[in-house]
Amino acid sequence: MGDNPIGMLGKAADGAAKTIAAEAELIAKNAGERIGRTTSETPSNSNEEIDPEDFFQNVLVAALGVPGVKINREEYLRSALQNYCEDALIDAAVEQGPIDAGVSRATIGKLADEAIQYETTKVTLVSAATGIPGGIAMAATIPADAAQNIAHMLRITQKLAYLYGWPDFFNRNGTVDEGTKNVLTLFLGAMFASGLAVNGIHKVAEMMARQAVKKLPQKALTKGVIYPIVKKVASLIGAKMTKDIFAKGVAKAIPGIGAIFSGGITLATFLPMCNRLKGYLDDLAEGKEVPDTLDVAEVNCE
Repeated sequence: MGDNPIGMLGKAADGAAKTIAAEAELIAKNAGERIGRTTSETPSNSNEEIDPEDFFQNVLVAALGVPGVKINREEYLRSALQNYCEDALIDAAVEQGPIDAGVSRATIGKLADEAIQYETTKVTLVSAATGIPGGIAMAATIPADAAQNIAHMLRITQKLAYLYGWPDFFNRNGTVDEGTKNVLTLFLGAMFASGLAVNGIHKVAEMMARQAVKKLPQKALTKGVIYPIVKKVASLIGAKMTKDIFAKGVAKAIPGIGAIFSGGITLATFLPMCNRLKGYLDDLAEGKEVPDTLDVAEVNCE
């Protein structure tokens, strides 16, 4: 006799929950190791002063260490474009970037919206799961939330960047160098509405435009004119993140509303942040002026 439909739905939901739990626990483990705390310690019960720039850099490294965070540029572009473009155009998009290859802006915008919807749904589900009182190593979820959210921000950052013509952020062997971390910091800063970050992205784009082969300007990102901007943006993001983590930690301690509140905050912040980055990249592709953007410290994302 076949399974009861209700029972089958229950099994499917349980399987999805376990998958979410496994991802959250993996991120928690990475965050705990990288940030230098055991999973039983959280910023809310520690008197330790946290340097915002150091905090962000540690969380960034932790997030980059989570399996699935790094997007293979060629594989993603081929997969995203396969239902919209002929093979020859896809090959050109991988080689030159979709815009330079001639992929329509309407197609790029549609693919960007699909990527945003997918990543927003995923991060909201994981955040809600880690907000369930007593579930998924509750004591570890506050530091893990930072890495979890940054991990999903990194995924959408790469997808949007590749759709709008940016080169591969990672070395051929998938390793992460300082230049990669710094350009990702600028993209994350743009999601947080940092005017400094947006200006930094425009400067990097201008440098790449002067190159015969489009690649990240490593020297400028690690020692040159972009580096001071990166450090300031990292500090601003770190300060904003620690503030938000404390707020979410309090919500999760309230029985019954922790999961709803946590998932709601993520949906309310992550989606507009993704759309903000998409807008910046779209304007950049059109050659528009750098927008007059608020500093991240002034943005209330709660």
